[in-house]
Amino acid sequence: MSEAVPRPSTARASSGLSGRVTVPGDKSISHRSLMFGALALGETRITGLLEAADVLATAAAMRSFGAKVERHSTGEWSLHGLGTGGFLEPETALDFGNAGTGARLTMALAGAHPFATTFLGDASLSRRPMGRILDPLREMGVEVIARSGDRLPLTLKGASPMAPIEYRVPVPSAQVKSAVLLAGLNIAGTTTVIEPVPTRDHTEKMLKGFGADIEVKTTASGETVIRLEGLPELTPQPIEVPSDPSSAAFLIVAGLICPDSDIVVEGVLLNERRTGLLQVLQDMGADLSIENERETGGERLGDVRARTSRLKGVTVPAERAPSMIDEYPILAIAAACAEGKTVMHGLEELRVKESDRLAAVAAGLAANGVTCEEGEASLAVTGCKVPGGGKVPGGATVTTHLDHRIAMSFLVLGLAAEKPVTVDDANMIATSFPNFEETLRKLGADLNEQERALS
Repeated sequence: MSEAVPRPSTARASSGLSGRVTVPGDKSISHRSLMFGALALGETRITGLLEAADVLATAAAMRSFGAKVERHSTGEWSLHGLGTGGFLEPETALDFGNAGTGARLTMALAGAHPFATTFLGDASLSRRPMGRILDPLREMGVEVIARSGDRLPLTLKGASPMAPIEYRVPVPSAQVKSAVLLAGLNIAGTTTVIEPVPTRDHTEKMLKGFGADIEVKTTASGETVIRLEGLPELTPQPIEVPSDPSSAAFLIVAGLICPDSDIVVEGVLLNERRTGLLQVLQDMGADLSIENERETGGERLGDVRARTSRLKGVTVPAERAPSMIDEYPILAIAAACAEGKTVMHGLEELRVKESDRLAAVAAGLAANGVTCEEGEASLAVTGCKVPGGGKVPGGATVTTHLDHRIAMSFLVLGLAAEKPVTVDDANMIATSFPNFEETLRKLGADLNEQERALS
């Protein structure tokens, strides 16, 4: 995959953000919708799919395995699946660009088949370690040929037959849990996953919805034990993908930190394992409310209203991390605009995202005049708000390291800073939120077009 020419973007101080907007469909559910549609025998129809680069890479991969994947003029998608164990050997390598979730979960699907599948990615994805996914796959019998450090490009080939395993997830990770379960679909017998700390449960919910024989129990010690019987016949289901809370987070924080603002983000997924950021923001004193709460496909959603708030620093315990791991960069922006110190613990997972997000956030904050302390798995941010006023100084260009969440976070910072904040490349925002800049402008934000940012 060729690398795009960098496209800098600049955000300036903005006030009076207002309006009702929607954000793209949830990325986690979008990836899984395509995968389960490809595994079910018959037609699955999907509305609200996130049509961003990451998810489109997963759609292309499902086509490569032989599933019929179509986008209709109505915006609805349909898949004619192949049934469990029905995947065909891809004729070419699968290029996932920057799609870490898509690549990792598809490795689990491909690895459980007795043919070779090669995975490629862009420069950013090729630097990210895949060992936590590959370790349980190896235990099941998958042969892995990879670069040192288990990095892309790599090739997987499943054994015949594969062996079901019992796997205790070493660190909280919905991707690792989901990978073991997805591989287990194509293995006779019972695959068991033990989670010491609960993580996102979209995979379990969707497996049950598609008719898999899956059991989820919580032990007396608080561990989650998931048992899945292999080789089920999955039944196609209509899927409505709710708005992504990780994408909504950027607009919500913008509404909280920009003066005289009142915005509503519609149809946001409110799964209890995805609402950690909202809980932390409320602890900080955010004026947040949920309107029009409803349920679809077993998931709760609602419209989130955010109004300008005087935020105060808090301590965020490590146990919150699984419910908001992708939201820490934008939480750091809220913390920079708060009064007092915000301390975040349990951030080791941020080291192995699209970039070392912990280091990238700390460097970006420091460049814009925010005092912060980066630990091995923690971040302490001293807010610039003081009694009677105070703003983030701003004025810097932030290195995004090809990371969409770093780019979006620091553009939001620029809306509340004294001086403009520029990100070195906004191209990668398209991996999760293709119309992000346009949506912020619709709310009244001062974001420059490329030409102005480069001048």
